[in-house]
Amino acid sequence: MRKLIFLALVLLLSLACSPKKDDKGIALAQVNGETLYLESFKATFGVEEWDKLSPELRKKYIEDWVNLSVLAQYADKQGLNKKAEVKQRISYAAKKVKANALIAERLAQIQVSEDQLFNYFRLHQAEFQKNAVEYSVQRIALKDKLLAENVMNQLLAGMNFNEAVQRYSQEELKLRNGMLGFVNAAGADSSFWLAARNLKENELGLVNKDQLWFVFRITEQRSTTQEANFEDYRAEIKRKVLLEKQDQIYQDLIREIKSQSGEIYYY
Repeated sequence: MRKLIFLALVLLLSLACSPKKDDKGIALAQVNGETLYLESFKATFGVEEWDKLSPELRKKYIEDWVNLSVLAQYADKQGLNKKAEVKQRISYAAKKVKANALIAERLAQIQVSEDQLFNYFRLHQAEFQKNAVEYSVQRIALKDKLLAENVMNQLLAGMNFNEAVQRYSQEELKLRNGMLGFVNAAGADSSFWLAARNLKENELGLVNKDQLWFVFRITEQRSTTQEANFEDYRAEIKRKVLLEKQDQIYQDLIREIKSQSGEIYYY
């Protein structure tokens, strides 16, 4: 097998040298004449997720992209791209990417007003009429999502949570064994409260906050004498309204396109 040659990876803002730029964008690497561009790579992650990645993770993911390109090129040389089953998978994947892009474009237009949120709250008031709940949270702070998922997998495999805090946590709170204390809907750590509400018993949670990723668990929960109100459930209500709107937009989009299609037959 002929040795594959590709240029050294160049990371934007993470290495001393400047990335290569041409008319098509910023080149990160080249694999046997195929140039891999930053813009294309960001599109697979989403701009916000890319911006949150550490330089080390960016380098790793780009290396993975180079390796994937190497394998794909070699598969073409072996003629695998001409096999019927491979063609079918490629065709299905292409359709899925296009369909998801169209749906995402429509979903991006969703706007939820305060009136819509409050109307939902009034219509489902019985569901929310209960005493407010607080959760005692123990957490492990990590610098990126990949490390957080790795630690979570170790915990799921049986690793002791207290041990994981001392071994991996990257914040001063580890001196208190990662104990955050009780969190509620109105506090500074409401993102943990919101995530905790969706956890099942003994389930682990994951929160992204202040440029860190947190693996956490609930050690205790308690009801307060204060009755939960609209503000306590604002984030949850917005999520539910968006889910309903997303399904509605998807169904409307399907009906709209099918009505314009010339022929659709089922056999």
